[in-house]
Amino acid sequence: MYLGQVSGAVVATRKAEGMEGLRLMLVQPLSHDRKPRGTVVVAIDAVNAGPGDLVHLVSSREAALACPKPFVPVD
Repeated sequence: MYLGQVSGAVVATRKAEGMEGLRLMLVQPLSHDRKPRGTVVVAIDAVNAGPGDLVHLVSSREAALACPKPFVPVD
């Protein structure tokens, strides 16, 4: 788990089965002192975050567990 800041939204005209209705957000990963770290990533929004919000990012199986359907193609 790591910290990130939402920078915007992604619009997808087609999504993988099971991801319909899930919002995709652009998130800038942050270091422990809240400075940008690495490149912007696309993340599923499970908490109704908006631009500027600080969020925790998870990857691997834990990312899919935050979705309504447990076996969606997210990392």
